[in-house]
Amino acid sequence: MEASYRYYENHACEYYPCHKGMEAMNCLFCYCPLYHMEHCPGHPEYKEKNGKRLKICTNCTYPHEAEHYDTIMKLLKEQI
Repeated sequence: MEASYRYYENHACEYYPCHKGMEAMNCLFCYCPLYHMEHCPGHPEYKEKNGKRLKICTNCTYPHEAEHYDTIMKLLKEQI
């Protein structure tokens, strides 16, 4: 995909690619803006630690898939 306001890949990042096995990775949402959502559209895992529920997004690629840009923006607008 061509670089634009909706997508870019940061090949210079020391962590690129942060998810193995992806041919194209949108780095626009490097830190997932949906992390705060209990029921996000991605595929997080949950872990209990010291009586708290932790959201683990290590294996979730949802924000890095270019086709999810519109959904992410819609969800963020709904939160405002």
